[in-house]
Amino acid sequence: MTETTKTRSPEFRLAAGAIGGLRQDLFHDAFAYRPLAPLRTEGALTRRLSERMRARAARTPHALVGLAALITALIGLGATDGPGPWSGFEIVLAGLLPALTVAMTLFRPVGAFWMSMALTPVTAVITGGDWPWVPSMFFSHLVVLVVVAARTRPRTAAWMWVLTVVLGTFLENVGWHYSSTTGPMAVASAFALLVVTVVQTRREAEREVTVQRTVTAVERDRRTLLEERTTIARELHDVVAHHMSVVAIQAEAAPYRVENPPPELEQAFVTIRENAVAALTELRRVLGVVRAEDYEAPDAPQPTLAQLDGLLANVADAGLVAEKTVTGAVRELPQGVELSAYRIVQEALSNTLRHAPGASAKVEIGYVLGGLGLRVVNGPPTGPVKPSPGAGHGITGMRERVAMLNGEMTAEATGDGGYEIAVFIPVALAQEPTQSEIS
Repeated sequence: MTETTKTRSPEFRLAAGAIGGLRQDLFHDAFAYRPLAPLRTEGALTRRLSERMRARAARTPHALVGLAALITALIGLGATDGPGPWSGFEIVLAGLLPALTVAMTLFRPVGAFWMSMALTPVTAVITGGDWPWVPSMFFSHLVVLVVVAARTRPRTAAWMWVLTVVLGTFLENVGWHYSSTTGPMAVASAFALLVVTVVQTRREAEREVTVQRTVTAVERDRRTLLEERTTIARELHDVVAHHMSVVAIQAEAAPYRVENPPPELEQAFVTIRENAVAALTELRRVLGVVRAEDYEAPDAPQPTLAQLDGLLANVADAGLVAEKTVTGAVRELPQGVELSAYRIVQEALSNTLRHAPGASAKVEIGYVLGGLGLRVVNGPPTGPVKPSPGAGHGITGMRERVAMLNGEMTAEATGDGGYEIAVFIPVALAQEPTQSEIS
């Protein structure tokens, strides 16, 4: 970097940014084709309209601009009175051209602003009216400023007001005139642009808040899902660790149960034990990754369906009367299935206590050939329902447990105002031992 290249001062950068903004907003592609978009019909009021009326309501901004153009033409025609050599030309200048400028905001908004600025001194000179804005141009220029400001950003509104005041001040010092409309135009346009800018800024803020809420909701659901998966991983750790420990112990003890085992068999059992121990080590390392700082390993084994009566007794003490029904031949299921089934029933009953105070519940467990069926249904609440904070972890956790076991789950409201959760978990049938294995 040479000595001639110096850091620009903050004032210079501010001025350069302002000039760049002026160029970008009002000079770059000033006459580009930018059609006015229809009005959004997702609001609380427009949603109540029929489809046909909503389609018409979407064209409300276009109708308002058309009405403003008509009013501009009527003002211009009313201001041109009396015959004369310029009467026909005055009608075009004072009425039709300003109205055309207003209509031009529907397609080329920035170009309409420059057209209005150019017509201002021309109409004042030709018609000989107020200086520099005759009545029709006064009204049309305000409409143009409002429409263009509504279709662009607040910075553009500020630039348009500055240029309007500069034009009026310049024309006041050129020529001779009876009265000046620069002051009224400056005040009226400032007020109109301020209102439009405030409304536009508020609308943009609401849009950003809506987007932020959507992003927050997505992130909250994702965090909820990860928390539930982490909880499931912690609980299943004990189940998997138990099986791997049994494998390691049996592999170590198996050679001593056979008299004079061949070396190949001993080596195979040694390899099995080493792999089981290595798997246990990796399992503990994985659990350390997903364990929270305040997590404490449970002292008791993970619960199964055999402890379901104790759970029903606990919820009964809390005021929930739950009836259990078991169908089919009760059999021992894999520990992961037992644990998940217990947690699903536990969470369903907790949701009943939380969202349906005073209601009763039914727990149905069905042992079928292809797996295990669960159904927890509660009646409508009979007491006041308190608002429950949180992101609905219960249903999410149930679905994750069922999906982990390749099962199916439905959770929906019943016709009487209650809620029903139905789950089916497939379980492969254990093969019967052969006669040789028994002997």
